Amino acid sequence: MSDQGSSSYMSDSVFNDFRLEGYLCDAVIKVQDVEFKIHKLILCKCSPYFRALFRRWSTPDKKVFDIPGVSPASMQLIIEFAYTGIVSVTEDNAEELLLAADQFNVMGIVQACCHFLKEHLSPSNCIGIWCLSDICFSPRLQHKAYCYIIDHFEEVAACEELQQLSMQQLTDILDRDDLNVRQESAVYEAVLRWIAHKPEERKTHLAALLSKVRLASTSEEYITQNVMSNELVRTDNQSLGIISESIRLLSANRANFHYPQARPRLPSDILLATGGWIDGGPTNFIEAYNIRAGRWVTVNSDGSLRGYHGTACLHGSMFCVGGFDGFEELNSVHRFDLTTLTWHEAAPMHCRRCYASVTVLNGYIYAIGGYDGRDRLSSAECYRPETNQWTQIAPMHVERSDANCTTLHNKVYICGGFSGHEVLNTCEYYNPQTNQWTMITPMHSRRSGIGVVAYANHVYAVGGYDGNEHLRSAEAYNPRTNRWHAVSSMLTPRSNFGIEVIENQLFAVGGFTGLSVTSSVEYYNTATDEWREARDMDISRSALTCCLVSRHPNMTSYAVPPRLLQFLHLEDKSVES
Repeated sequence: MSDQGSSSYMSDSVFNDFRLEGYLCDAVIKVQDVEFKIHKLILCKCSPYFRALFRRWSTPDKKVFDIPGVSPASMQLIIEFAYTGIVSVTEDNAEELLLAADQFNVMGIVQACCHFLKEHLSPSNCIGIWCLSDICFSPRLQHKAYCYIIDHFEEVAACEELQQLSMQQLTDILDRDDLNVRQESAVYEAVLRWIAHKPEERKTHLAALLSKVRLASTSEEYITQNVMSNELVRTDNQSLGIISESIRLLSANRANFHYPQARPRLPSDILLATGGWIDGGPTNFIEAYNIRAGRWVTVNSDGSLRGYHGTACLHGSMFCVGGFDGFEELNSVHRFDLTTLTWHEAAPMHCRRCYASVTVLNGYIYAIGGYDGRDRLSSAECYRPETNQWTQIAPMHVERSDANCTTLHNKVYICGGFSGHEVLNTCEYYNPQTNQWTMITPMHSRRSGIGVVAYANHVYAVGGYDGNEHLRSAEAYNPRTNRWHAVSSMLTPRSNFGIEVIENQLFAVGGFTGLSVTSSVEYYNTATDEWREARDMDISRSALTCCLVSRHPNMTSYAVPPRLLQFLHLEDKSVES
């Protein structure tokens, strides 16, 4: 602390002691029946409101000031802040204190309250905070609260605060293409819940709100059983017309961007399938999967050709790590900027790594094992984006390529692979806090070219090649019991495929079936223990990798074909930060 700062602190401390003793106080702030003895100079220093009150709005001899529109508790906190520069913001006082601080233009407290509210947004308070930030002008808080509503709408719609929204506010929210709902039925039910709060006043808005519900993204069965059965809907001719049009669009084309009622919402997460092996050589092809529309979108890319690599999405970029370009094993790392869709070189790894295992933990990228063109590797290294440097970490117990890894509970798990002599069923995990690897119970099956992913608090090991055949089987590891158990087998045997979890479903993408390279995609739901087919990729490829892009500002570039972007309504109706 500097001398000047120390002097200022001591001065404030002395004046606060004077206030507590009532010494040299020259005014009294009265709130309801509570009186606060203060020094005018200290409050003038803290607040333009009090400067004006003491200098322009009163005579010099006035001693007692009645302050309306604020509670004694809030005024006490404001006065204490004026003397100490410290304020305690809690869930119980944050909103009331923000209003009071805004009234008196105490910007230090306004900023503290806004920061607290931004960090404590929840489905039950975000609408109230959004409306509050409109009264107390705070663009950043307003923007973050509005984005929270959009990103968590299903949970928000189930809370009482939904009823606070005006007709126009609700209409604007429901009209957004990026409204994050897994099922459009949640939007329809939100409309009914909002109307039911004041039925006589709000039922006249039914048709206007229903036009914002994308009923053609549901099913004819849902419309018949849940929408047509509603008495308000049945007796409203405009609503019936909207339903009739939705059924027509539903029959014609489920995902039709040209018509608002049939246009799928944008997903919060996009699955990127990158690179791989096609027609006897590597590719730089990138496809993005839109789970809402059930379609793949080709992403324009001029990245390097590579397969048997790893990818990781981190800090607005996708990193392509190692692999094989058809001529040599690579240690190069290329970074794809997800906003500008441009490639940049990142620092190379210490080792060439083809068939490497790559994952992200706590903001760092881990590249583990692989094949350098001569040997299978046990070595591993860690990349720190802020320094653009790779650091070698402790080696594994086992040399392995063609394995796969994931992160769970702050550990890196790696499973299976090929040692150079045999296909492995061994597994181990890395603890970055101790820089140590620990062996765990082996899998039931030997698996090379395996898919490994963290899902439902387990580590899933899927497919691969056991040395004799390509596998459909899958198993899951429970870290608490250190045991593996079998789960349902895939529909298609595959090795060297992409694997990722999106919206609580495990996707297996492409790969080699034992007979041919495939474009097929399937997904697994742990709740039903079933695999189902998804939309095929546009091209067949193996040795690809998948990673997930979550809530990226440039999501439309990956979710919607370029020719259809004109139909999106994404204008931000909140105030930007």
